[in-house]
Amino acid sequence: MTTPARPRTGAFLYPWDVDGDPAAPELLAGLGVQQVTLAAAYHSTRALSPRHPERRVVTAGHAAVLYPPDPDRWAGRRLAPCPAGDWAPGDAWARAAGALDGTGLAVHSWVVLAHNSRLGAEHPDTSVVNAHGDRYPWAPCIAHPEVRALLVDLAAEAAVRPGAAGTELESCGWYGYAHLHAHDKTGGVPLDDRAQLLLSLCFCPHCRWGYADGGADPDALAAAVRAALAPVWTGTGPAGELGDLAAPVLAWRAGTARALQEAAVAAVRAAAPPGFRILLHADPDPYRCGADAGTDPGHVLGLADGVVARPGRLAAFAAHRPPGSTVAANLSVVTGMGGAPGRLAEDARSALADGATELRLYHAGLASGADLAAVRAGLAELAATRPEASRTALP
Repeated sequence: MTTPARPRTGAFLYPWDVDGDPAAPELLAGLGVQQVTLAAAYHSTRALSPRHPERRVVTAGHAAVLYPPDPDRWAGRRLAPCPAGDWAPGDAWARAAGALDGTGLAVHSWVVLAHNSRLGAEHPDTSVVNAHGDRYPWAPCIAHPEVRALLVDLAAEAAVRPGAAGTELESCGWYGYAHLHAHDKTGGVPLDDRAQLLLSLCFCPHCRWGYADGGADPDALAAAVRAALAPVWTGTGPAGELGDLAAPVLAWRAGTARALQEAAVAAVRAAAPPGFRILLHADPDPYRCGADAGTDPGHVLGLADGVVARPGRLAAFAAHRPPGSTVAANLSVVTGMGGAPGRLAEDARSALADGATELRLYHAGLASGADLAAVRAGLAELAATRPEASRTALP
């Protein structure tokens, strides 16, 4: 497999990292990246802003769009996106994108979909419900018709912001148990991948109907999930299997996620100008929950223009990549969050060898000055080993 001579590199960013900081555009332009992936719809968070002249800590109190939502699109609907509070007032996205205009950096939107604690708090019926009956207010159930309609229209509106040359859709699929909720106290019992999946299976009315339609009795399934998890809670062994119930359950979940992904991409394409690039944050395991939604690699790469995936997951997508499609490696460069900016050139070369065609750096706004200096040096080292590389602006 050949790797591209000039891997396009983008850095994730929040609008508040740029808005109100006159030095930010020049700093970002000097990193050696070609693209900024700028959040347009994002979940609640507490974020450090280490260089901003007016603030150091940004508290985003709820999931919000970081621009004024279109009142005509959402009029009369029970479920609608919320505008941001004082952490990103007005059209913060447009102000940040405008500040980056003229730097040579392409600006793409970053849209978080099925991750919204405020939605679950205000409309509990929209949330994932586990086999014990516990609701996950941070995890909208994508089988709920109103939730799906919200996410599809949000994808189109938040992705196609004025000046955006493309978008990256995060959480375009199932969300589940794994989530860093406020003051989490969930580490007492280690959960492997199987236990995480079992605890993430939804038993809301829509999913119960889906299981039944596929031939699985939902009450029997919930009992089987509880039984499979019992050894985990007692510490006597790993989670058990679901046996014959597994196939209809996973078929329902994979089909539901696939339908959402198809609808969201179609909605963005319908709203976007020609040449607008659509990437999904994705995992090659179709049953994976979370920000990198589970997908079928061949299907998603035939649907969208590409994916953003983590190291260790790249080869599975690269094996199905059609000509012209993108597999972007998501590399963490924030030391305090487990990243290794000092190994950026080495990690980038490894990702490219695994089939990545582009790079994404998480996260330019959260990184310290020392981290960004290491990023700058790493990208320069990578460019020096690939003579064709340059910072020429890409669409």
